[in-house]
Amino acid sequence: MTTPQIVLLKEGTTQTKGNDAQKNNISAAKLIGELVRTSLGPRGMDKMLVDTLGDVTITNDGATILKEIDVQHPAAKMMVEISKATDTEVGDGTTSTVVLAGALLEKAEELIGKNVHPTVVVDGFKKASEKAIAELQQIGIKVDPLDKKLLKKIAVTTLSSKLVSSNSDELADIIVDAVLSVAEKVGDKYKVDIDNVKLEKKGSSSIKNTELIHGIVLDKEVVHGGMPKRVENAKIALLNAPLEIEKTEFDAKININSPDQMQIYIDEENKMLKKLVDKIVASGANIVLCQKGIDDMAQYYLAKANILGVRRIKESDLTKLAKATGARIVTNINELTDKDLGSAKLVEERQVEADKWVFIEGCKNPKAVSILARGGSQRVVDEVERSIHDALMAVKDVVEYPVILVGGGAPEARVAAKLREWANSLEGRPQLAAQKFAEGLETIPLVLAENAGMDPLDTQVQLRSKATTGKATFGIDVSNARVADLESQNVIEPLAVKEQVVSAATEAACMILRIDDVIAASKSSSHAPSPAGPPGMGGMGGMDM
Repeated sequence: MTTPQIVLLKEGTTQTKGNDAQKNNISAAKLIGELVRTSLGPRGMDKMLVDTLGDVTITNDGATILKEIDVQHPAAKMMVEISKATDTEVGDGTTSTVVLAGALLEKAEELIGKNVHPTVVVDGFKKASEKAIAELQQIGIKVDPLDKKLLKKIAVTTLSSKLVSSNSDELADIIVDAVLSVAEKVGDKYKVDIDNVKLEKKGSSSIKNTELIHGIVLDKEVVHGGMPKRVENAKIALLNAPLEIEKTEFDAKININSPDQMQIYIDEENKMLKKLVDKIVASGANIVLCQKGIDDMAQYYLAKANILGVRRIKESDLTKLAKATGARIVTNINELTDKDLGSAKLVEERQVEADKWVFIEGCKNPKAVSILARGGSQRVVDEVERSIHDALMAVKDVVEYPVILVGGGAPEARVAAKLREWANSLEGRPQLAAQKFAEGLETIPLVLAENAGMDPLDTQVQLRSKATTGKATFGIDVSNARVADLESQNVIEPLAVKEQVVSAATEAACMILRIDDVIAASKSSSHAPSPAGPPGMGGMGGMDM
């Protein structure tokens, strides 16, 4: 008797097992690491990404590069996810995370090739990761979270690897002021909600013209030509209600038999609008910022009362305005009183290139501020915005977790040396995994050196000899292309970023290493199988740039 054939998977499903699955996944993840490797550090190169519509993005921000490209391979997608998570969590270090994860997988592949079981490698990597983070915390320097000079150094270090590096000094001042303006003390620590820093961008101007507004910029214009365009000592009403007669939600029929009746109907509507405007006037408001619409007749009455009005404001902007001006958002205009009003020294409509924007400035205690980013062209101003976001996050990290490290690959070099010493105390194969983890960590300073045109082998030898001095400040002096003590050069990074880089990269590498079976469902016939993997895996050949 023959054993009946058991069909377990749907027709067209492909299964890749064992070493083949691991090699396939590791290769895809390594390719992602290679993709962003050359953009690491102050001497890193930029990438030009062109989407299907022909829109161009020029950046060296790891998270942006990986977000913009259309990655098909599932293992490669995991690398993209850790980059996004790092960007959300700490805002900086996205390229380092992906480069480190790629390096760890490369080292793991060497061990698997020597018949070390992936589970042993994973255990070794996890222990080494914990040890590395403990070492980073030990060499971390505690600082004052409100030290402006130090925070500026953090911002300059982050900006130095960006397109805006030549303007990093002016931008750093703006970024530090913005973060400290919105920082709030909770217990004995500080909390920073980065959403309270509004980033607006506009091209056709120099990066030097980027400015911080202690208030909010609205990309809207004043609704009526007869309204004032500039109001000092503003009393601001924030409305989450329409200044117009709302249409009935149910079917209604109004019978009008004569022109007089029509006029009475219109007059009645106008009276209702006048009542609403009178209520605003009675509260003492001279600025009305409305989330909903403002009727033409209401605009006329507001203009007559010399009140500046702006309509269709985003809800997020209205929330920021409430924090900046101290106003309360009102949903029923009939309940508006002088207690609900916010204040600002100046509300003014200004011409910003071809558009008219409303600036609300000089708020007493603004817990929300705006940065107006400028740049010579749209491509440049987009990258300026991304750079400012990264620097804002880096400064926020230090304000919330006031521990710093000397940058330039110095912490990685020092921790790698310590890990090698610690690995000697381990027994058996986990020792090999810990040593490979240390080599993987060294990849960060070596890539920095490569991108600066230095010889990686010479650099590695020098770094290892300097690591024995016991100081955690020897790293890559990128501007002079040498290994040097970076303590005096103000290259400073937040410990929070380094911890996130090590833990996120280790988690991604371990997750990929534990996969020994890939079962891919069949795709619809419109998708041709990719050459880089079995059908449904859609390898890196499916990447659109």
